[in-house]
Amino acid sequence: MQNPDAIVAEARAAFAAMTDPDALEQTKARYLGKNGQITELLKGLAKHSPEERKSLGAAINRAKGAVEAALSERREAIRQAALAARLAEEALDVTLPGRGEEKGGVHPVTRTLERIEALFRSIGFSVADGPEIEEDFYNFTALNMPEDHPARSMHDTFFLLDEHGRVSENMLLRTHTSPIQARHMQAHVARYKDWSSMPEIRVIAPGRVYRVDSDATHAPMFHQVEGLWVGENVSFADLRGVIADFLKRFFETDDLNVRFRPSFFPFTEPSAEIDVAFMRGALEGRWLEIAGCGMVHPNVLKHAGIDPEKYTGFAFGFGPDRLAMLRYGVNDLRLFFEGDLRFLRQFV
Repeated sequence: MQNPDAIVAEARAAFAAMTDPDALEQTKARYLGKNGQITELLKGLAKHSPEERKSLGAAINRAKGAVEAALSERREAIRQAALAARLAEEALDVTLPGRGEEKGGVHPVTRTLERIEALFRSIGFSVADGPEIEEDFYNFTALNMPEDHPARSMHDTFFLLDEHGRVSENMLLRTHTSPIQARHMQAHVARYKDWSSMPEIRVIAPGRVYRVDSDATHAPMFHQVEGLWVGENVSFADLRGVIADFLKRFFETDDLNVRFRPSFFPFTEPSAEIDVAFMRGALEGRWLEIAGCGMVHPNVLKHAGIDPEKYTGFAFGFGPDRLAMLRYGVNDLRLFFEGDLRFLRQFV
């Protein structure tokens, strides 16, 4: 039979040589495992007389306790060494200068929207808001769009599902902010029952809109700012003056030509596209389409409860995302919405 004290000395030396927790546990099996040296000593007690078993068993148990104590001691030493190494690696030098907090910035499209709102407020326009989940009536019918209009197709518009999981015929994500104008006119008429005391409507409607479209100059979600001026004797000349003044102030230059090109929109008649030509810089000599506009169609005024024989108005719609592209020299609309901080930090 092996000497229990010799096994203890051997185990202590073996444990002391271990620096890895897994290797230590494997070494433990050599002494305390199912076939370990201490275990074999205990199994061999059956070969001895009762008197010998008593003394040998006590010696073996003492040896077992000593090996277990040596194992626990080495486990703790390895744990402490690993902790010390980690603390040394992650040490904080409190004498280093502070890094400071990074400052965020306003998104370039948000900055553009704020600029547009401020410019129109300065000439007497108020800012209106409305729901992004819109009813068919306000998005189409109230704006003189017949049932066979292409915009009512699911290829162009995000229609929502009803409670039965079917495509709703009434609820959709608004395709423009013109529904805000329709709602505002209705509320205005409801507030002022007496036509003679009704003040002019001068309002812009900024917000997010949604269409099934995506390329370098279009996105499924984008922004619009639509404007509306309704009153007595409001003319196309007023429209031209407001737009020309806004564009020159927005781009901060008088070297800007503005032209109105005949077009068609269901909710205005006559209608026009608005183009600008830059007189200097990278865009010098180029005509760029930036908005649509026109005189409010009589049917739109009627849907709002306004007498088209007495009142006229004009409406326009800008794409703030495209204005931001022109102002900051960005050639791909999608860059604004991809969340790439390398791109967005340029505008902070």
